[in-house]
Order: sequence, then structure tokens, then C-alpha cells
Amino acid sequence: MTFCEKLKSGKFIVTSEIAPPKGIDVKMVIDDVSLIKDRVDAVNVTDLQSSVMRAGSLVLSHLLMDIGIEPILQVTCRDRNRLALQSDLLSAGILGIKNVLILTGDYPTLGDHPESKPVFDLNSVQLLKVAMGLQEGKDMKGNPLRGTPEFCLGAVVNPGADPIEPEIIKMEQKIANGAKFFQTQAVYDVDIFKNFARLTKHLNVPILAGIVLLKSAGMARFMNDNVSGVHVPDDIIEEMESAKDRSASSIGISTRLIKELRPLCQGIHIMPIGWDRKVPMVLDAAGL
Repeated sequence: MTFCEKLKSGKFIVTSEIAPPKGIDVKMVIDDVSLIKDRVDAVNVTDLQSSVMRAGSLVLSHLLMDIGIEPILQVTCRDRNRLALQSDLLSAGILGIKNVLILTGDYPTLGDHPESKPVFDLNSVQLLKVAMGLQEGKDMKGNPLRGTPEFCLGAVVNPGADPIEPEIIKMEQKIANGAKFFQTQAVYDVDIFKNFARLTKHLNVPILAGIVLLKSAGMARFMNDNVSGVHVPDDIIEEMESAKDRSASSIGISTRLIKELRPLCQGIHIMPIGWDRKVPMVLDAAGL
């Protein structure tokens, strides 16, 4: 079954993600992602995550297909106008890439080229609508296409947003414009996610809870202070701070979260943020 077929079947989904290299040497990235081949249902390829300049997500998604891994192409609105965004989506269709995760994107000041000019010609809801239109054979101006792509469109959601109501309204808009699944921001507080799951039950859409591997107590505090909607509880911070083996503690925390979140959602999305080789350990420990 394809990723999209698995979503429709109700199967519990496991995805992870990789970042393209900062350069043209893809060997390490391919080696790392090969460790989870046949263990996850698909792998996100990030699109200049955190506004850091890297190789493009489109080419690496194509390379994943070559080695038998189903990619989820991330497309952000930050760097390209509506011409380039539509062109990239058509290019993905030509390459046979079907899974596309639409994001607005981080602001450039967060990255390694803070002086770069943002575009944000479209937002994520608008781009979803555009992608849906391309599948129906029309570009954004209504011009006919010669051959149409077929996408399984996804979007992101922040279950820890406060207030949560605007986030749910935006989810409804994304679903209306073609989103078939959601991956969430990092979840560390299960009670917050329980409330989110209760409030979104009526949407009847697959939601994959996000798991970001903690590297240190400092990283946890940074996210609490700087990442909107992310709350790392004090007991998790203390656990990381007192850990003799931070890697083992991180895997243990992630495993507990996955087991607690599993009954509340249709899948898990693991974001290793550079700890790609630890993903198999998390999968083993969580029984996935």
C-alpha cells in the first residue's frame, strides 16, 4: 500500500524526516535514512528547515524514491512566489512524488542568512488550494494544464497553541482545501494533546503526533522560551539535566511519549533534528 492508502485504511502510521545536506554530498544522508527503510511508512524531506540554506527537498525526495523509500516532500511558502511554487509542484508530479506537506515556513531571521528577503506570496491554506487546483487541471489563473499531478496533501498543526480555537479553525480551512493528513508540532505534554484530540475528533482526519528528540535540558528550555505552542514539562527537563547518558534519556523520554500518545492519534512523526541514527533505537524501544 502507498502512504496515502495506509492513511485511508486507518493503519497506525510512523513517519520520520531528514534534512538535505549543506552541500552536494548526499552519502551520509542516504546512509542514515537507509537504516529506517521498511520500518517507517514515509520520510519527510525538509525544505530549508529553520531557514538554513541547504540542498533542495525535491531532488532528495527523488533520490529516496530511487532506493525504495516513499518521500513526503515539504514545500514552504517562504522563499518562492506563486509562479515558482506551482512550478515546483508540477516538477514533483513529473517525478512521481505524490506526498506533499505544505507549510508557510519559518522567518529568514531564524536561519543562517538572516538578511535574505522573505517572499510569503501565499500562505499554507492558499497553497493547498493551488495544489488542489493543479490536480483538477488548472493553474492558479485558471489556465489549463497538459497532464495533471496526483497528490496526497498534508499540513501541519500546533496542538499546544494557546488559544487553540484559531488553530482548529485553520485546520478546518486546510481540510477544505485538500489536506488529507496532519503532522503536529513537537508534543511533550500528553495532557495538552489529549485536549487537542478531543477538540478535533469531529474533523475525522489522520493526525500524526510530532516527537522531537531532546538533546539536552538547554534545548528543552530554549523551546519553552522560543517555540510557540511547545511546552516541555519540568520533570522532563529535570530528567535530561540529571541524565548521565543524554542519548539514552532522550530515547527513553521519546519512547514514553509515543506509548502514551499512541491511543490518541493515528500516527507518530519522529523529528530527529540531526540524530538520524537514533531513530531505529526509538522505533525498537517503542515497539514500532
